[in-house]
Amino acid sequence: MSKNVLVVDDSLYMRTVIKDALEQAGWKVVGQASNGEEAIDMAFELQPDVITLDNILPDMIGTDILKVYTQEGLASKVIMISAVGQESVIQEGLTLGAKAYIVKPFTSDQLIQEISKL
Repeated sequence: MSKNVLVVDDSLYMRTVIKDALEQAGWKVVGQASNGEEAIDMAFELQPDVITLDNILPDMIGTDILKVYTQEGLASKVIMISAVGQESVIQEGLTLGAKAYIVKPFTSDQLIQEISKL
C-alpha cells in the first residue's frame, strides 16, 4: 500500500534525494516544505501518513515543530533526518515522538528501511 509522505528540509537537493528514494520504493510524496511554518501548515492540511523532518530549518528547530504536532494531536508518524547527530538531540527527538532519527549523510536504503518499519 502506498503511503503519503510530507518531506520537510530547507535544502531543495535533500528534499529531491528523499522524494526520489521514497517514490522508487512506492511511497507517494504529497508535499514538500522548506521551513517550519510550511511544515506545520502542510502537515495539518495534508494529514500525511509519514513526515520526514529536518531538525535545522531557517525559522524553527525540528524538535519544536514536533512539539506542535504532538500538542495538536497530529496522527502522522515522524522520522527526523538531520546532520545534527548528538545523542542528546537524537534522544530529544525520540522522546518528543519521532519514530526514528536518521543522521545525514544517509543512504536511500537506510531511509526506506526506517520508513518501512512504520
